[in-house]
Amino acid sequence: MMDDRQVEQIVREVIRQRSADGKETPAQKKAAREETAHCTRMTLELALKLIEKVQERAAQWNMRVVTAVSDAAGHPVAVQCMDGAYIGSFDVALNKTYTSIAFQMSTEKLGRLSTPGESLYGIQFTNQGRIVIFGGGELLEQNGEIIGALGVSGGTARQDTELAAYGKTVFEEVIACL
Repeated sequence: MMDDRQVEQIVREVIRQRSADGKETPAQKKAAREETAHCTRMTLELALKLIEKVQERAAQWNMRVVTAVSDAAGHPVAVQCMDGAYIGSFDVALNKTYTSIAFQMSTEKLGRLSTPGESLYGIQFTNQGRIVIFGGGELLEQNGEIIGALGVSGGTARQDTELAAYGKTVFEEVIACL
């Protein structure tokens, strides 16, 4: 069964073939650019849907967390605090998104690479202290392209790591629902 995107691509191809000179009209080019932009950038709607999923799972695990989503440049798109979440978790969640974007990896992986004796030891002291070297930050990708990052803070490092990993896995489902 074809999804909406495949159907739309087929329709675009038929329209393209029917045009007199075989080229896309300006309106068709604009629509194609907008479709690509929607699919490859972090929108507020997408960020809020992802946060909702993460908070649902956090509640199931009896956690109270702050969840942050940033765009591909590391700029915050949305941040939400569950009732009873730690005040300090706000900055930590945001910094986890920044760290994941800045180094294009999860904060958990960066943490392993920054232990004493490893190649990135001391990296947490760079970038005005914004670098987080424990789990809870994940890159968000679509079709191999980084479009943002997720940061979760409020539990233990292991809980935050697992909850952020869950968020990363449901990210594709969230995109498909929009």
